[in-house]
Amino acid sequence: MTELSRREFLGLAALGAAAFGGASPAAGAREPRPAAPRPRPQAPPAPFELEEVTLTELQDGLRSGRWSSRDLVVAYLGRIAALDREEPALRHVLETNPDALALAEVLDRERRAGRDRGPLHGIPVLVKDNIDTADQMTTTAGSLALEGSRAPRDAFVVERLRAAGAVILAKTNLSEWANFRSPRSSSGWSSRGGQGRNPYALDRNPCGSSSGSAAGVSANYAPVAVGTETDGSITCPAAANGIVGLKPTLGLVSRAGIIPIAHSQDTAGPMARTVTDAAILLGVLAGPDPRDPATRAAATRVPPDYTRFLQAGSPAGIRLGVARRRFFGYHDGTDRLIEAAIGVLRDLGATVIDPADLPHAGEYDDAEFEVLLYEFKTDLEAYLASRGPEVPVKTLGDVIEFNRRHRDRVMPYFGQEIMLQAVSKGPLTSPEYRRALATCRRLSRTLGIDAGLARHRLDAFLAPTGNPAWPTDLVNGDHFTGSATTPAAVAGYPHITVPAGFVFGLPVGISFFGPAWSEPRLLRIAYAYEQATRHRRPPQFLPTIRLDA
Repeated sequence: MTELSRREFLGLAALGAAAFGGASPAAGAREPRPAAPRPRPQAPPAPFELEEVTLTELQDGLRSGRWSSRDLVVAYLGRIAALDREEPALRHVLETNPDALALAEVLDRERRAGRDRGPLHGIPVLVKDNIDTADQMTTTAGSLALEGSRAPRDAFVVERLRAAGAVILAKTNLSEWANFRSPRSSSGWSSRGGQGRNPYALDRNPCGSSSGSAAGVSANYAPVAVGTETDGSITCPAAANGIVGLKPTLGLVSRAGIIPIAHSQDTAGPMARTVTDAAILLGVLAGPDPRDPATRAAATRVPPDYTRFLQAGSPAGIRLGVARRRFFGYHDGTDRLIEAAIGVLRDLGATVIDPADLPHAGEYDDAEFEVLLYEFKTDLEAYLASRGPEVPVKTLGDVIEFNRRHRDRVMPYFGQEIMLQAVSKGPLTSPEYRRALATCRRLSRTLGIDAGLARHRLDAFLAPTGNPAWPTDLVNGDHFTGSATTPAAVAGYPHITVPAGFVFGLPVGISFFGPAWSEPRLLRIAYAYEQATRHRRPPQFLPTIRLDA
């Protein structure tokens, strides 16, 4: 088998890593605006009472008696039924929770008895299908190899959600195996769920791998969702679907009970339509877990309430660095939106250092891929061993063989080249792995983000999150032109994306990323920008983009 080149790897949607190539040949060229008829929605959805309703508004309604938790579950299940399999057929939910109504009724009784668990009490939440739920739903990473298997125990983040009174409403579609399978994959496609669609333009891609979580929240299937990221899998789909996504510091949120790619980069995180809702959800998810040693430091790092950092509402005194080199120049329309965002942030009182290029960006790409190949084999096999005898695959080799035997259903469009590379790797004691990991940590952390922040006395970097959504292409795979996801992903540092506007009607996000444990500061910056601009608007489920938008 021919090994993948780094250039091929950059096409992976789950890793969102295509930002490293610099300007495209068309950089700087203005998009043509040919005359074209304005497309109309194929099936305009009926008015939805809960459209764009926030967590605070839902809680106010629950406390006042306007709604019950059961009402919310019924409404959101109806929304999913109307939009996910019927036109516009978004295909972002793999299964709904058959216990959701019963759980909601229990939480309603608790509320009537005077017990209020907090801001998620009685609130429906979407969970990505690589996160274990010990209920009647399965956890499969979108793969038929795990079809029908139920986890013996909730993931830690699901335990936290249940304790906070959330109703696990549904498991969302994703790029199969979090898209660590082939360089020619299509984001949002899995053999269990098929191809997810971008709700802003149905022929466009939702990005991945947390595509179902992002698009589900954007389409108002639920107010919030949990996604996971190795490199770009929260932030890319959040930006492409016009919502807020936060990838936390590695170790702030437990990875226990989550189907892995790589322990040195994997994390779960919140996806929401507003920064406030993301902050609320992060406060529920974050915390130490004995099952995940990386979370020990979280015991002293999690504040009682992340929303208190949003109250100031101003970035005055904040120093932001514009990471231009390698993160601008790949799409003219995207650059124009971020230039406007920089102006807004200056007007709000932030000190903007421009440029403040990120040292060593792009120099650890090959090392990152090497680390992920090694860790995927080791971490996945450890996870599969924990799933019990009902799971027919126990090793990465078993998964590969299952895919071969069921090629017609599992690999109708693209293969498993990355899995084939990973299965050949040795243990994590291998010198090659240790060198690659050391390179990643040195260049992304000490000599990268940390050095850049210190050089310019910055609180955070900013950059475009990525290019607007591309047309879904099951023949050739994804078409990335740029992204800012990798530095924070490899370093294990926090990264938040917020809607920054639209290009031809397609959402574009602005990214803020900084040092480890800087979530409070990033939330403050993102909130101030969000409140000043209010770029979020719900999708219209157009069949294709509007060239006059």
